[in-house]
Amino acid sequence: MHNLNTDQIIRISKTALMFFVSLFGLLMMYSNFTDYATNYEYVGHVLSMDTTRENLKYSNRAVTSPMLHHRIYWIIITLEVIYTVFCLMGTYQLLRNIKKDADTFHEAKKFALLGLLIAIFIYYVCLQVIGVEWFNMDLSETWNYKDWARHIVDFILPLLIYIAIRIER
Repeated sequence: MHNLNTDQIIRISKTALMFFVSLFGLLMMYSNFTDYATNYEYVGHVLSMDTTRENLKYSNRAVTSPMLHHRIYWIIITLEVIYTVFCLMGTYQLLRNIKKDADTFHEAKKFALLGLLIAIFIYYVCLQVIGVEWFNMDLSETWNYKDWARHIVDFILPLLIYIAIRIER
């Protein structure tokens, strides 16, 4: 351990954290493909707004078409696949350039940053903004994943900042 300097540890930590978020993406993809019905049911309930306490007040916002539920769910799955692929590519690029000069290592962050931005779009914009603010997901006692999505964003946003800042030399 005494052979490593702080800059090397920073590079290793950025690479490892990108691997961790990539692993999360892989597990999400696995869940979506192997347990499609359960996750589809969640999307259907949120979009239909059939389990919110104030169902009638905002029912004009509901999307009740099962065909649209499937299509929206597949958009989410596609975005999760894209973010995971970008994060994996970002992890690989960081690992590949971990011992190169600071400029090269910094430029290797592109895929990682794109992957993290897509993840924030999914878990913040899609789930927290649209799911909570438009479809009132937070009013459902059964199909409320607001806190789950917030915990993911609470990890990914600081990670995005940490990866982006140029502190390694």
